[in-house]
Amino acid sequence: MKSKSSYVHKIMTLGLAGSILLSGCSSNEESEKAAATNKEEKTLRILTNVVGGKDPEEHQKFEEEIERLTGIKVEMEKPPADYDQKLLASMSSGEKFDLVYLTKPMLDVLVEQGVLTDLTKQVEKSKILSDSDVIPEEEWDLVRTEDDKIYGVFNKFEGGTLPTVRQDWMDKLGLEAPDTLDGFYEVLKAFKEKDPDGNGKNDTYGLSTAGLYDIQGFMSAEGVKYRYVIEDGKRTIPYATEAAVPVYEWFAKLYKDGILDPNFATNDSGKMRELFLTDRVGMVTYWDAWVGLFNNIKQTEDPQTTFEAKGIAGAESPDGKKMLRRGDPSLWAVPVNAEQPDTAMEFLEFWHSEEGNILGTLGIKDHDYTVNNGKYELTETGKEHGMDHGAPFPNNTKFENPIGTYPGAKEAQH
Repeated sequence: MKSKSSYVHKIMTLGLAGSILLSGCSSNEESEKAAATNKEEKTLRILTNVVGGKDPEEHQKFEEEIERLTGIKVEMEKPPADYDQKLLASMSSGEKFDLVYLTKPMLDVLVEQGVLTDLTKQVEKSKILSDSDVIPEEEWDLVRTEDDKIYGVFNKFEGGTLPTVRQDWMDKLGLEAPDTLDGFYEVLKAFKEKDPDGNGKNDTYGLSTAGLYDIQGFMSAEGVKYRYVIEDGKRTIPYATEAAVPVYEWFAKLYKDGILDPNFATNDSGKMRELFLTDRVGMVTYWDAWVGLFNNIKQTEDPQTTFEAKGIAGAESPDGKKMLRRGDPSLWAVPVNAEQPDTAMEFLEFWHSEEGNILGTLGIKDHDYTVNNGKYELTETGKEHGMDHGAPFPNNTKFENPIGTYPGAKEAQH
């Protein structure tokens, strides 16, 4: 006959074994849950420039809005200055980002260095990115490399630069849009001499620029093209050729006659815009998107304002053509050392969806805009931000801004 102590020992042994089994099962379940949670959690580290919030506080809200819309937790690093230098330093040091923002010239440099991922197959497989109604095929042609590969996906539709005029001054002075350098001279001279702002003072200029940042609309008169051209296998800079001299002489005459803002050479774009918005100058050369922004700023300040900005084509060349320049495509690229390349592609598909387009234009729901019974309205903050959170005009040709576009913006693009 077995003793009580023997039964107690067996019971304790069985209990301990059961406890270990239960503990093991519990531990396995927790591990599986943790693994599933880690698998489901999607993260991205992004180096960005124009995309995001307007200040640090809103930038955090922008990150949170992406997570709300996509389930992707993002960290968007937005350097306050010298973006290209930061990008180059990050790529050369091997710092890890899943997505980086860049323009086509920088993309070409980084492709040559072998630090960007070939996205051709991913784009072709994507129902969104391969849809020609979302991104037209001719847009892709702008960014394909010589071996027909794609290393960058568009951030936005990149507009162009053109002369932007005070149309209300044109109407007041009975002037027509010019199409020759002589015609431009007469319009600008009138802005200088005929008191277009009506204050009785000689305090206006015809033209202001930010350095010689964009004078393509005037160089068009001589058929001279911005940047460079390849002729007989050699790269030439048309602005530095004899063909451009007549246009420089025209600028010299404007300066001598007091028609050109004397500070044009040292202006930054902010100073130039200020002169235009404060009735100091009748024409500037700037991005087409700013035609609408100029009008919105003034109408927000004063709904009764007569201010009207309008984009106009440049001067005709001897063969009757007008030559303006389009901005370099702005793109997202995936570095070869990205830790989340699949999630990066998921983000790019989102960015070109309607929700992504609204985020890139209007901004953050209940911060930049509200929706009531299907009607979108900008908040005061949203009005200040001008429907531009990095993509004021998305590539998606299906997208219609629910607020509408600012006066003159669409016309300037066409």
